[in-house]
Amino acid sequence: MSTQTSPPDVADVPRVTTQTLKEMKAAGVPIAMLTAYDYTSARLLDGAGVDVLLVGDSASNVMAGNETTLPMTLDQMIYHAQCVVRACERALVLMDLPFGTFQGDSKEALSSAIRVMKETGAHGVKLEGGEPVVPTVDRLVTAGIPVMGHLGLTPQSINQFGTYTVRAREEEEAEQLLEDARRLEEAGCFALVLEKIPADLGEAVTEAVDIPVIGIGAGAATDGQVLVSHDALGLTTDFNPRFVRRYANLAEQITEATQQYIEDVRNRDFPGEEESY
Repeated sequence: MSTQTSPPDVADVPRVTTQTLKEMKAAGVPIAMLTAYDYTSARLLDGAGVDVLLVGDSASNVMAGNETTLPMTLDQMIYHAQCVVRACERALVLMDLPFGTFQGDSKEALSSAIRVMKETGAHGVKLEGGEPVVPTVDRLVTAGIPVMGHLGLTPQSINQFGTYTVRAREEEEAEQLLEDARRLEEAGCFALVLEKIPADLGEAVTEAVDIPVIGIGAGAATDGQVLVSHDALGLTTDFNPRFVRRYANLAEQITEATQQYIEDVRNRDFPGEEESY
């Protein structure tokens, strides 16, 4: 009779680290990542067992109602990250460096990232871009700051792209994206996000680099997936890209609950005896 036991699931850890993600890629265990912006929702997502929580600059859209991610400031992002970090016991917490905080030069980027690490307690930062940000990645990593890269559709460059359509369909752009992924890995990125690119390119990049690759609209062959939590939970109703799957319809449930509350107040059904002192 064999005494061998199955190896423990690499994702079954009390605290996810960048090393955990590398081990998950090596073991073929898909990485589950969502966005979070506040204490209450982050506590729920962390308790559910999500591997990574990204304090995304998508807060500009879903929390502040802006059309793009560009208006978010470093101070605003730090506030959201502080709230999320306080809620998390297991998940790896990363924060987007917002537009204007790293594009100027690597010194500015280092100053921004140091503020993030010291003031929020986050475990690393994410920044958008390929070849132009390689020196910045190198400088941050040298300073001991974990960096996740982001290629494909990069929302901070929306005014340059002019559209949110799928990126890297053409061979030249696809080859450049693949080269950018290799360069970001060489510069020290511990992981990459690929957004809205063809699935076969997402698979090619995942196979070409040793670091974990997280997809959002990049096919099923990447090492993990990320969604904006408001989209996944059905809190948003007016944003319906092909890559979103809604796992709940909280917008409808919240509306119905609020309407019931209003009705109970109008009819003096609330508060009842049991809710009064």
